[in-house]
Amino acid sequence: MSMRSKSRPPTRRRLLGLLPLAAFVPAMVPAFAQRAADADAVSLEHARAEHEAGRAVLVDIREPAEHATGVAAGARLLPMRQLSTRVAEIPTDPRRPVLLICNTQNRSSATLRALRQHGYSHVRYVQGGMADWARRGWPMVAPR
Repeated sequence: MSMRSKSRPPTRRRLLGLLPLAAFVPAMVPAFAQRAADADAVSLEHARAEHEAGRAVLVDIREPAEHATGVAAGARLLPMRQLSTRVAEIPTDPRRPVLLICNTQNRSSATLRALRQHGYSHVRYVQGGMADWARRGWPMVAPR
């Protein structure tokens, strides 16, 4: 092959042959990432229904000043800063899911990753958090 043929731009035919792959790969990557993220998350509606029916444990990991603004009735209050000393309070029964909720889902998703490293496979985080809960006007009570 001559030096000239190595440096010439790809032909239209070669570019068209790459288009199906180029169109598929970017669409596939976000879908894969979304599925992985979705496996760790539950919707706010699902979390509320499961918590109120007693099928899941809702653990509010916000800090005490945030709890003072109101909490979901029956939620366990376990501030994220205290987690390392109170981790034994997180239920370990895999038949009863644990749903972590914070204000917006940032801390609860980070806490989920830390708990997963310690074998808590039945824990999920709640999308939207208590900010969305309050925005929807759902019932909140004073912390105990």
